[in-house]
Amino acid sequence: MRRRLFMIWAALRWLPLMFLVAQGLEAPLVAHVSQPLKPLRVWTAKASWYGGKFQGRKTASGEKYDMYASTGASPDLPFGALVRVSNPKTHVSQLVRINDRGPFIDDRDLDVSYLVACRLGLLDKGISRMRVELLEVPKRQ
Repeated sequence: MRRRLFMIWAALRWLPLMFLVAQGLEAPLVAHVSQPLKPLRVWTAKASWYGGKFQGRKTASGEKYDMYASTGASPDLPFGALVRVSNPKTHVSQLVRINDRGPFIDDRDLDVSYLVACRLGLLDKGISRMRVELLEVPKRQ
């Protein structure tokens, strides 16, 4: 009898805590974007990718290059700029943060990491025409 009362008391004690925790598990309002971000600028660019040879080296922004991060290199976009790179043939897009300078070949406008190249289907071709949307430019400090 005493054990049964203890079990009931323990269950009732945890009940209010469960209601408090359940409210915190709901998705935040930010997760439900009502309108897509309007790009600041849209253009097409000849994109290429760079990978393993540069893994762990310092980028122009001072970060270490990670070929498995969604990063890219641009000769003129500021560091920290967010761009959406889309493959017009497959309609696949990927968010990319600019953290390096390049490419250093005249006919190319954008270099993306190995991960981004995999997702956009750029690995086999090496170079392809992509749609680029500038979504956010970091504020100057």
